[in-house]
Amino acid sequence: MKKLYAVLMVVMLVATACQFGGGGQTEPTAVPLSASPFPSPTPVPLNPTAEPENNTPEQGDEKVSAVDGMTQVYVPEGTFMRGGLDAAVQMDELPNAKVTLHGFWMDKVEVTNGMYLLCVQAGVCDLPHYGMGPVLKSKTRPEYFRNPEFNDYPVVYVGWGDADAYCEWAGRRLPSEAEWEYSARGAFPSLNTYPWGEQKPDNSYANFNFIIGDTVRVGSFPAGASPFGILDLAGNVAEWVNDFYDSNYYASGAVLNPTGPIARSNYFARVVRGGSFADPDHYIRVSKRSSTMGPDPSQPESSDRYYGVSADGIGFRCVSDN
Repeated sequence: MKKLYAVLMVVMLVATACQFGGGGQTEPTAVPLSASPFPSPTPVPLNPTAEPENNTPEQGDEKVSAVDGMTQVYVPEGTFMRGGLDAAVQMDELPNAKVTLHGFWMDKVEVTNGMYLLCVQAGVCDLPHYGMGPVLKSKTRPEYFRNPEFNDYPVVYVGWGDADAYCEWAGRRLPSEAEWEYSARGAFPSLNTYPWGEQKPDNSYANFNFIIGDTVRVGSFPAGASPFGILDLAGNVAEWVNDFYDSNYYASGAVLNPTGPIARSNYFARVVRGGSFADPDHYIRVSKRSSTMGPDPSQPESSDRYYGVSADGIGFRCVSDN
């Protein structure tokens, strides 16, 4: 069994590295972290979600979180066309369907190093890590996390459990896969292939395809904004969403506030969206569905499977309902 487990882990990590640009570097020696990647069974009081609630928000309204300083953009209730609509469509992006969602507030940019450090300092979040080993670097920078020069850059080497814990601490939550795609594509009749429309991406729209070779400061590509004014939904870092991954989920017909499969998939795979600085243009399409391993609570805490996968090309953002 130990041999089989080792082989499975190697295959999983190599596949993830190929997709998110994490290959070619030796990962640090495992050092135990201070906390579990899973929510504590003891409820933790949530921080308030920002400024006084606006009872009648409108599309594009913004507010700033009092917890971490994140600007959030209001995405109103509406309907969008889900799934692949272009020549690069993949089978797991089908069938297409009109999906209707309630309104919500979406983080305008990806969660930054500086924001995530606040959660670490609060004793809620773990340091960025790979398995049990803390990782403070990025793809090309030996000193990244905790380096003030990169405070406004997206946090990386965070697993799904870390992202979930952060959003809960901030009084928010991870977006559903449908909320993410709606935020990127816009309301019907928008059929955008990319957040900004149909124009083939270049270095004026997004950080992708190793144009830069690593992360950049969040919000660096205003031309790449979605129809709702949300930034960085294509490239820079791929983003965890809440859903388990199921390649056939769209065939289930869930089209009213879908929240994804109700049960885990094989290997506890979770959906990641948006593509990273290392991905080609067809991976930063708004409909592209990717996945990687989330935490597996059935595994011993001494195993990497318990923590799930993290990488130099994966980060996250949060949403809130009010």
